[in-house]
Amino acid sequence: MLEPNYTAPAEFVLVGFTDFLPLRITLFVVFLVVYMLTVSGNLGLIILINTDRSLRNPMYYFLSNLAFLDICYSTTIAPQMLANFVASKKRISFQGCALQMFSFACCVDAECLVLAAMAYDRYAAVRQPLLYSARMTPRFCLGLVLLAYASGSTTSLVHISLAFRLSYCGSNVVDHFFCDIPPLLALSCVDTHINQLLLFALCGFIQSSTFAVIFISYACILHTVLLMRSSGSRSKAFSTCTPHLLAVALFYGTLLFMYLRPAASYSPALDKGIAVFYTVVFPMFNPIIYSFRNKDVKNALKKLLEKEWIFR
Repeated sequence: MLEPNYTAPAEFVLVGFTDFLPLRITLFVVFLVVYMLTVSGNLGLIILINTDRSLRNPMYYFLSNLAFLDICYSTTIAPQMLANFVASKKRISFQGCALQMFSFACCVDAECLVLAAMAYDRYAAVRQPLLYSARMTPRFCLGLVLLAYASGSTTSLVHISLAFRLSYCGSNVVDHFFCDIPPLLALSCVDTHINQLLLFALCGFIQSSTFAVIFISYACILHTVLLMRSSGSRSKAFSTCTPHLLAVALFYGTLLFMYLRPAASYSPALDKGIAVFYTVVFPMFNPIIYSFRNKDVKNALKKLLEKEWIFR
């Protein structure tokens, strides 16, 4: 049951980045290009992985799910942001705000778990290659992915349920370009310590535990690689791990800064700058990172392009 004094605004107003029209038009063009590259790049990666038989293994199965999540949470944010660049009033309905917050939180938490699954996959491949096929079965990989989606949905549902039970009896102006949890909590006229505690606890648990899995996996991988006598084997191991490590560094660096610090230290201008990186720009980088630093993906792309050229 909702609280008796609950007041639900019909809509929220998103402040966005600037009111200067020429700059808004410029940003619209820039981020439209970024969004189109994000969708086309990640969709192309998904198609490539699912059509090339050489890429049908656990690592690329996880990578295709990572690309899918990048499309989902970029699409959750970018269209609304682009519309607000050219709109006179940057509004989002109460229900739309809840849906956007749920979708984004779900995708981000799920991506953390998929990245951890990818790290474990690399650990299994490098540390115990003879047991790799027996360990990383299709059923086990599917279970890890379903766990990621289920965990993301559950934690985001907790955040949304609590955030939208609060009373918003004052301003409905969100100092952000999308409905994120911290700036929305700042609008409530009741105590939000429970929300902030759960935000810190749940986000902290998912991000810290998955980061620990990634760190331990790569510590073991590094130890194994250093013991290899063949320089070719070491080079191959590093080449398969480097793209994932780079993606992890970019993704976790921004998330840990955004959500695992005291609420008093939030700075709207700084937070919007960091948020636009991991919500809109970062999803564009993943196909580039995994394509240009991965021989298997490059070879599969080359074969696909050659096949297209022959049919023409």
